Formats: sequence, structure tokens, C-alpha cells
Amino acid sequence: MSGISIVLKKESAGAGPVLGETLAGIAIFRELTPEVVATLSRWCRWRRYGPDHTILQYLDESRDVFFVVRGRVCAKYHSANGREVRLNDLSAGEIFGEFAAIDGEPRCADIVAVTDTLIASMSAELFWEILRRYEPVCAATLRRLTGIARSAQRRVVEFSTLPVRSRVHAELLRLARLCASDPNPRSVVISPAPTHAEIASRISTHREAVTRELNSLARAKLIERRVTTLVIREIAALTRMVEGALEEPCWGITLTNGGGDLSSKLDRARALPTPAVSGSLLPTRRLAVGDSLARRF
Repeated sequence: MSGISIVLKKESAGAGPVLGETLAGIAIFRELTPEVVATLSRWCRWRRYGPDHTILQYLDESRDVFFVVRGRVCAKYHSANGREVRLNDLSAGEIFGEFAAIDGEPRCADIVAVTDTLIASMSAELFWEILRRYEPVCAATLRRLTGIARSAQRRVVEFSTLPVRSRVHAELLRLARLCASDPNPRSVVISPAPTHAEIASRISTHREAVTRELNSLARAKLIERRVTTLVIREIAALTRMVEGALEEPCWGITLTNGGGDLSSKLDRARALPTPAVSGSLLPTRRLAVGDSLARRF
């Protein structure tokens, strides 16, 4: 490992590893031995971020690769007129920044902490050395990049073929998958609950449309809205609704719980009056604490 040892001397200057922190939970490293993972953990720089703290900025020219050890982050893009597009969330075990490390181009999005988050980072040079020396890491990284491409394709299909209400359902399923601890859950608690504007920014619509559909889902008792959390009460039912709209299986989610005539329940719920909603149509950066709680579920 002489090649890595050379990089180690450059990497560890001022890096200060945090006692007890480890990369063992990072998906691309799971096939490595504990000894190798411990060594890689010592070579990382470690930092904690609170909610709403920016970790990376759009067009930043750094090349480091980052690992989400604890917490959750999200990738965002802001247009010239201030509209926010929330691209995706990453939970513990995920990585980000690998695009810039691989192709040398500037960052393509802001990365912002959603919850209290612990991040480890390493240089692009060290990351490349690990890819060359450890085939399981290289294979896992390729699978991850393929998954990103497939997910992007799925979103293009959804934006092009699904009505807004079905895009809302699909986004709720994505959030549920991110927060679920059980691979086949009946219900999932999403915490912290995204604001209506945040969901709208993910699916290319406006906040009022999201509010109307979430009210319908709540009246049909498929979701339960609270101040800081959102409970998806019937994951299987939501899955069937998205599959029915797409007319194909819902990206590998296989669930058998739930039942009842969901179409008629939701139709009846939509027929009920919906409270008027006021406010800007354009999603913005995350709101101040008081405003955020007022606009949460």
C-alpha cells in the first residue's frame, strides 16, 4: 500500500480524525474488512453541521468527496430568478461530491444539511486511489452512478407523463423509502416533514397544488400531518396508486400491506372543500423557524 501511504501524508495534514467515528456505515465500503475501513476513517476530515447549514455551494471548484455518516442532507439548485429546485435527499450511508472528483467539473448543486449531520471527507486523489486498489468499492460506486442515472430517467418519465397529484404520491414514496427502517413497512414517519414548498420544488409544480393533494390524502386517512413530522399511514396503498398511474411496477417497491378501495376513498376526499391557501407560488430557500413551522403539515 505504498501508493496510499504517500497520499496519507498529504491528506492527514491538519485533518484531525474524530475519536470513535467510522466509515463502516457507508454503503460503498461495506465489503471492505474492518481494518481497512478503520484506516480509511483515520484518513478522513470530519465535521458536524446543523440543520440548514450549507456544506457545498453550486459551482464550487473543490474536488473532495463527502460521506454522510449521520443525519441527512439535500441537493438544491437555485435559478437566476430565485426559484429553488430540490433535487434529492441523501441519508446516512450515502456519498456526494463524487461527480466533481471524477470529471473535474465544478459542483452542480448546493448541498445543505437537513438534520444534525456528521460528514467525513477525503481528497479526490485519495478517492481515486481507493477505487483503483479496492474493486468492491469501485463496483459499488459504479452501481451507485447507474442508480443515479436510472433515478433521473424515472423523474423525466414522471414529469412528462404523470399529473401533479401522482407526482406528489411518487415523491412521498421516495421520502418514505429514505426514512424507512423496515424494508417492507406498513407506515413510515418522515421527519422532519418537508414543507409544501419543498415538495413542490422537487416535482416542478407550485405549493398550492401540493397543498390540495396532501389535504385529499389526509381526508382519505392515507397520511397524517403533524407539526414536524409526516406519517405515511398506508405505504402499500400509495404504491398502488403510483403504479396505477404509471401502469407499471413502482421502481422495485414491493409491498403487500394495506387494502380497501383507494380510488373511491380518494375521490370522495377530493370532493370535500379545501381551505384556501395564500402565499407565494415560488418555492424559496428554507424558511425561518417560525415561518417554517407555520407552513409545515
